Amino acid sequence: MIKKGSYILGLTLLVLVVSSGFITVELEKIEGFHIDDNEVMVYHVPNQFENEDVGIRVPLVGKTFFGFAQKMAYKESRGMLHLVNPYGYMGKYQFGKSALRTIGIYDFQEFLHNGNWQDKAFKALIARHKWILKKEIEKYSGRIINGVEITESGLLAAAHLGGAGSVKKYLRSNGRRGFRDGFGTSISSYIRSFSGYDISHIKADPEAKVNLE
Repeated sequence: MIKKGSYILGLTLLVLVVSSGFITVELEKIEGFHIDDNEVMVYHVPNQFENEDVGIRVPLVGKTFFGFAQKMAYKESRGMLHLVNPYGYMGKYQFGKSALRTIGIYDFQEFLHNGNWQDKAFKALIARHKWILKKEIEKYSGRIINGVEITESGLLAAAHLGGAGSVKKYLRSNGRRGFRDGFGTSISSYIRSFSGYDISHIKADPEAKVNLE
């Protein structure tokens, strides 16, 4: 009787194990990623507390402007042209619509699929921020704030993240008035991460525009 009971129990367990392989599993929905009505991928960037200290390597370009731009593109969007985040920032460098209008871009759908426009827009915005922050760049470069050395490229990267006004407040408060974007990314993390790049060939220009030709 014991042997027969053990046999039945074992057979029952076997049937349960085999049948479990055919159970339909509901896939977990990943929040933050979807395609909008225009077939543009919309994504959510991980909170910067999770990844702001992770090194980003851009091969064979060093501390050049190309390295600066490539690192920014990777940091902002993993370098994908057509991405739009939940706050409406778009492209591989994550521009807002107001910033794009300022530098002469109004066709946002074309912008999302035109890498040349996006690269030109990045340079134009750098030129404008250089002009707005020229006094701060001269005054604060080389100083240490919150354990981070201030450099021109770091300040311009921070301006791309939070605007030139936020960078001015950060510097004038000696780092006490910080800024974090909607994903938790801080100005100080960009000042550190983008420190020491040579972007001297981008001239300060308060009226910089994108040539769409």
